[in-house]
Amino acid sequence: MDSNDSIRVRFAPSPTGFLHVGNVRTALFNRLLAGRHNGTFILRIEDTDAERSELSYEKQLMEDLRWLGLDWSEGIEAGGDHGPYRQTDRYDLYKKYATQLLDEDKAYLCFCTEEELEAVRREQLARRETTVYSGKCRRLTQHEIASKLNEEIPYTLRLRVRPGVVGFDDLVFGRVDIETGQISDPVLMRGDGSPTYNFCCVIDDALMKITHVIRGDGHLSNTHRQILIYEALRIEAPQFAHLSTILGADGQKLSKRHGATSIEEFKRQGYLPEALVNYLALLGWSPVTDGQEIMSLDEISAQFDLARVIKSSAIFDTAKLNWMNRTYICKTPGAELVKTAKQYFVDAGLFPADSGDGSGFGSGADAWLGEVIDLIKTHVDHLDQLPAETGIIYGLTGDSFDTSCIDETTRAVLSDPQGRAVADEFARLVYEKETLLPESYREIVGQVKAVTKQKGRNLYHPIRAALTGRDSGPDLEKLITVYEQGSRLDLPRKVMSCRERLQAILGSP
Repeated sequence: MDSNDSIRVRFAPSPTGFLHVGNVRTALFNRLLAGRHNGTFILRIEDTDAERSELSYEKQLMEDLRWLGLDWSEGIEAGGDHGPYRQTDRYDLYKKYATQLLDEDKAYLCFCTEEELEAVRREQLARRETTVYSGKCRRLTQHEIASKLNEEIPYTLRLRVRPGVVGFDDLVFGRVDIETGQISDPVLMRGDGSPTYNFCCVIDDALMKITHVIRGDGHLSNTHRQILIYEALRIEAPQFAHLSTILGADGQKLSKRHGATSIEEFKRQGYLPEALVNYLALLGWSPVTDGQEIMSLDEISAQFDLARVIKSSAIFDTAKLNWMNRTYICKTPGAELVKTAKQYFVDAGLFPADSGDGSGFGSGADAWLGEVIDLIKTHVDHLDQLPAETGIIYGLTGDSFDTSCIDETTRAVLSDPQGRAVADEFARLVYEKETLLPESYREIVGQVKAVTKQKGRNLYHPIRAALTGRDSGPDLEKLITVYEQGSRLDLPRKVMSCRERLQAILGSP
């Protein structure tokens, strides 16, 4: 494909619920193709389902797309030369083309009731036939039509499906042909005057000059109907690429029983948008370099090619997503994660809700929280797990200095005479300081080493045990800074200074 081609693609969700991974992947692949060829990514809202469409869902899906970094250059809120971009604002256009098809006898009025249609359907099923419209109203005379209109009998508008074969070359699935006898004459306009999905879709894609339609394989059967509508309107159809269904680990279509599927839920759990986009891009598409997995949106877009999209179903692997999200969390500075992660600490009663009010205290507290996150972020898959990993920060707390959180390995280290000697000497020197800084910590460790003649693990292990009550954990110099700074903040749950921690674990000097 020439990079100078004017690629125009669209994402056209219905505002009837939250975005889920399936339609977000569709949006992503459209955005990637547009980015790869310097094309146009359009957001169109298909809201003809009046009973289920809600403005709140429309606002949410736009918020979710922006959160994911999938900005559109034309469409809802962005504007453009091919609007309006909400289907309920385009009804006059649909009526215009419906009238054209009726005038050209490429469509006809159907007066069959729902009960009649259902009766025919049951008879066809009983005979094990394909359930298609019988064509009863195809043969009505002008007199019969006029009579029914005079009687104000409700009607729909149906397309006259031609005999023969209809097909298209799908960019993922290849050539897909079917006999038109397997297709019911599709309804274009309902009895209440509203247009149907297939009719709207064709009109909108044609008038918005869409060059490529990328969507889920659930639309494969719709595409044949749409091709017939394009033919009737004498409009060239765009190229189609249908994406395979995303399955859960059990091989069934992905659903809520497999865990989070909506973007709203992933956001709530603290997945990073960059990680989610990266993971979804690899569901059914592979980069040029084998084994390459961690990629930015721009890096993916630079090599995106529909020829590398596979037609077999993609399996949604939560463990793989968690690994990828953890990778992104680990490489993101804690200071950047605070904005997203802070609410989890607030909800857990570990952090003040008003810390970000612009005051000196607020900025200082946020900076401290960023350092805390840096210490523990390697242990979480998503940000809502962070508070549960703060035991090494908050574990010793309360007026009674509860030491029940001290593990047995630590108790054993401090029960050993040599280990205890190291811990006591370290504590004695710390008690002489008003506060423990990384510089003074290094000086004290050197003095303890000289006095006790211990080094390596025999030196640092007792010191860690005396300060943290843990056998292992983050870098001690960084922990010391967090302990000392946190002890001076007015947090909902007290963080003990180094001196207080030593007293709680070793006893009063």
